[in-house]
Amino acid sequence: MLLSSIHLFAVRKPHTVGLGAVKRVPHSTIGDPADASARGAAATENDLKIRPIVVDGQLKEWTTGEAHDITDRSFAIRRVLHLNDTLPTDAREHWVWQRGSWIVVDRTSGRVTALHLPDYDPSVSEIIWFRDYAAYCGLPSAGKSLYAVVAQVGARRPILAKKISSWSIDDHPSPACAASAWQREPLRVSFNPTGAAQVSFDLIGLSAVLVEEGDIAEPEQP
Repeated sequence: MLLSSIHLFAVRKPHTVGLGAVKRVPHSTIGDPADASARGAAATENDLKIRPIVVDGQLKEWTTGEAHDITDRSFAIRRVLHLNDTLPTDAREHWVWQRGSWIVVDRTSGRVTALHLPDYDPSVSEIIWFRDYAAYCGLPSAGKSLYAVVAQVGARRPILAKKISSWSIDDHPSPACAASAWQREPLRVSFNPTGAAQVSFDLIGLSAVLVEEGDIAEPEQP
């Protein structure tokens, strides 16, 4: 049994994980929640830049935007969905591209994991990453309050969720917030809701909770 285990360990092949070439696809701002500024306006036709995640030569997901390296072996990137937009009365199929939530990709194991970000709403939430923390303005399901949210990859609950303003679906600014700003020492994040004063929070006593399974790479020699 010991020899069999050693043999299986020896022949295990590393996974090949990478992002493919950029592809442009037709995209309409109407129907994509990430284009909140298009609400009530005419549709704007443009191209959406997407890239595939390829694991061992097989396409796993389509993505858009820049990747964020969480560690030296895992990264976060935004998923893009190809949705069936066909109505029952349509004579032909109609498909649309839509920006979705975020995923984490492990370069060693090839595993792709969906991130469940609390109160994340693509119509108002723009994530600014630092380490394994995602800072963004969130919108709870009631849709009446705008929250400052910091989610940590691997944690079940947000490490920060504070109301920063009231919210009305019928009368709201776009964008809801300017980009958040991070500071390393002390660890601090600042939120910039549109039409309101900046609000900052210190994050104390935090450590990484992301668990990366599989082989551990040897550290590089100085």
